[in-house]
Amino acid sequence: MLEPKLDEADYSLVVRTDFSDDALWERVCKAIQEPQTESEFQALVECMSDKSCMRLTPAAISALLPKNSNRSFLFIVDSETISKPEHPVLVVDLAEEPGRTFRVVPSEAWSVENNLRLANMGFADFADSVGADGVFRGD
Repeated sequence: MLEPKLDEADYSLVVRTDFSDDALWERVCKAIQEPQTESEFQALVECMSDKSCMRLTPAAISALLPKNSNRSFLFIVDSETISKPEHPVLVVDLAEEPGRTFRVVPSEAWSVENNLRLANMGFADFADSVGADGVFRGD
């Protein structure tokens, strides 16, 4: 079972499933967490690097969350995140359409995280706004 250290009401999860590049994992987490706007909006996330999650599917990771979890989504840094130049992070729906996914560039993760965590927008609002390659890059 994944045991986040931070309160799920205040922080979202970024789970690592690719362990091929520690330095890039750190850079992606930092890029997600950095303030991205003039108003310094940023994603409030806990980055979890647990080798028991190596190569797990989104469904398998979801199954590791506590049964009483109220999380509606999570971020996954997988092999595609590591290998692609923009490092698009996988976003997984846990509530509206469990298992539905899209990708987001780290610099736009704040928008996804803030709006989904606060329920200002729904998962589909973002998933339906991705580019032809399935990546959300903002407005």
